[in-house]
Amino acid sequence: MSAVTRSGCVGDGPGYDAFCQFLSSACGIILGDNKQYLVNSRLSNLMDEHGICSLTELVERLKGSPGSTLYVAVVDAMTTNETSWFRDAYPYEFLSQQLLPQAEAANRALRIWSAASSSGQEPYSISIVVDEYLNNISSSLRPVKIIATDISQTVLNEAKKGLFHQIALDRGISAARLNRYFESDGDLWAIKHEIKSRIDFREFNLLGSYGPLGKFDVVFCRNVLIYFSAEIKRDILRRIAGVLNPGGYLILGGAESMADYSDSFDVVRLKNGLVYQLKE
Repeated sequence: MSAVTRSGCVGDGPGYDAFCQFLSSACGIILGDNKQYLVNSRLSNLMDEHGICSLTELVERLKGSPGSTLYVAVVDAMTTNETSWFRDAYPYEFLSQQLLPQAEAANRALRIWSAASSSGQEPYSISIVVDEYLNNISSSLRPVKIIATDISQTVLNEAKKGLFHQIALDRGISAARLNRYFESDGDLWAIKHEIKSRIDFREFNLLGSYGPLGKFDVVFCRNVLIYFSAEIKRDILRRIAGVLNPGGYLILGGAESMADYSDSFDVVRLKNGLVYQLKE
């Protein structure tokens, strides 16, 4: 039996409330009143390993040791989300059919930020699209740089390796792309160097300072804002606007909207979705 279930702490209002406050302060995520099951599923084994019998005890340990192995492990467990290759399709079609040709026509380099990049499928998908554009067209496109960030150093370390099980590749990688961009490595598949070389993986908290990241032409911040409060959403969108070049684009998740959170962008409607362009 897990520590969480054994102690009954998930049903303990004060302990759960204190943990929600910790998570909000650490990384801005708002759990709400009905996510006890999520805490239970993600933290029970970790709490067992550390001999922690309640959320109240866990929060006290975390407050006393910021940056510790336990602290990092808890944040990792609560912020790691599922991802897939070429999710929703239309952002990648927009990239290949409009953004890359525009950059080539203007003879300018392109900087792309993949925020909350998790285990790497999104930035690697972006890099594959760039490679396909370069190979399918007699192109004079200048170099494309992709900055991929996540709050979890653990998941970033895995992303940097570029190694994936077949089951992960089955979520969006076609047989043609598998043969073109991956090499067999035992029971895993390794993404080729030409795709990895465009990507700079960095640990980054969306509540931190955006200045060191530099300026971008495109920001992918997909399926992230749903975890934050309205106030934090507004702050993140304001700061993303601040690091976009004039006329730059923001791409959110298919189910996300910036209505009521920002007036810095114009909506660009595509065939199968929409993106946001910074007002000039």
